[in-house]
Amino acid sequence: MNMETLEFIIYPDGRVKETVTGIVGSSCQEVTAAIETQLGQVVSQENTSEYYSQAVNQSARATNQASFSNW
Repeated sequence: MNMETLEFIIYPDGRVKETVTGIVGSSCQEVTAAIETQLGQVVSQENTSEYYSQAVNQSARATNQASFSNW
């Protein structure tokens, strides 16, 4: 399991660069929405490859059948 991280770089002119890692898909926007509202206007946004990835869900089903014959 990957660690979810948010990294903020605050530049001297007041700009803030936010980098999100470890969150697959568009759910990163849900995680950062409240923070971005407090920071101010979003000037640009770049999606990483993780944004376009899909979470992997694995499931397995096993069926057992036993039969007996009376010879």
